[in-house]
Amino acid sequence: MCAKGDHLHSMYFLVKGKVKIYTTTEEGKSLILRFKTPFAVIGDLEYIRGGDVFNEVECVMDSLLLAVPFQILRRHEQERIEFYHFLLDIMTEKFYTESHASSLNMMYPVDVRLASYLLSLSEDGFGTMYYEEMRTANLKELADLIGTSYRHLNRVIERFVSDGLLRRERGTLTVLDRAKLRVVAKGNIYE
Repeated sequence: MCAKGDHLHSMYFLVKGKVKIYTTTEEGKSLILRFKTPFAVIGDLEYIRGGDVFNEVECVMDSLLLAVPFQILRRHEQERIEFYHFLLDIMTEKFYTESHASSLNMMYPVDVRLASYLLSLSEDGFGTMYYEEMRTANLKELADLIGTSYRHLNRVIERFVSDGLLRRERGTLTVLDRAKLRVVAKGNIYE
């Protein structure tokens, strides 16, 4: 949806679907920050600061976003204190969530991070991955996102398979026991 360094001209309101927000380094490493569902706002910080996009934002399922150009917001909302209270509430929540997620990314073991990531990506009620997470390139990217090595990620996946939490076949992971996966995920640290 938008990449680090992009220049936004609109604020986006997520009405349907889900987005993944992650940060990247110049070396190409990524780290997951959080997943957002409706009613998430994207571009609020860029609207206030006038700067470029700070994190990567990617739709992880079919999503519907409403775009309101910054120019229109400035013309119609600039004098409304309620609008700035709305933005302040959103940015405060983002600051809290992002600092919390960054801490959790480093403090929780890989099994908790993987379980949370899988729960965030699986469709409600079906438990099937709609990304081909099992391809080697995607697993390497996933390992980066949750802050682990490719080899360690594979060991955790194999343990989840042997424990009956997941099925691994033909390039996909299928969640077999969402309740147990949610217990491993300690609820879900990314949402």
